Amino acid sequence: MGDQVGFTLWFTGMSGAGKTTVARLVEKELRSRGLKVEVLDGDIVRTNLSKGLGFSKEDRDTNIRRIGFVCDLLSRNGVIAIGAAISPYRAIRDEIRAKTGKFVEVYCQCELDALIARDVKGLYKKALAGEIKNFTGISDPYEAPLDAEVTVYSDRETPDVSAARVMAKLEELGYVPAADDEEYSDEEQEMVEGRLRALGYM
Repeated sequence: MGDQVGFTLWFTGMSGAGKTTVARLVEKELRSRGLKVEVLDGDIVRTNLSKGLGFSKEDRDTNIRRIGFVCDLLSRNGVIAIGAAISPYRAIRDEIRAKTGKFVEVYCQCELDALIARDVKGLYKKALAGEIKNFTGISDPYEAPLDAEVTVYSDRETPDVSAARVMAKLEELGYVPAADDEEYSDEEQEMVEGRLRALGYM
């Protein structure tokens, strides 16, 4: 295989919309194809890279810019960088897109009712009750992408289906090589042909 193409794969969507779940499945598939990949998950970044930042618009923007900076650094060096963060503001996502050579945006769309239903931590209920301030999609805005390369519908499709759709787009863009079709060994070929002959198909 030739040199790997570095690019940034950016997952955006509201809390609980499946960004990290789908990102990890895509990461697993990319690694299985022998590609170098790193995932920058919003929660992990906040613990390490952005410790001390709050949830004001300025702090959110700073956090997202930091993730974008690291993704750009990785992708320029031939690594597939996956960013998975709410990243609620369109302008900052567009800013990162403009600064990054190859940028693919994945919008994890999920209806609010489904997000509330699957919210194990009860964050949406607390936000709706006014107990959590600056909560994206409730008391703070979420600006959905206008032209994401991929939109997955996590309230209507399984994470595996979403991940497969992301991979299909990456192959279509030429950023990752298509998965090799599985080839049968000679023994397997003979076994299949034998069964077909026994069934009268050959």
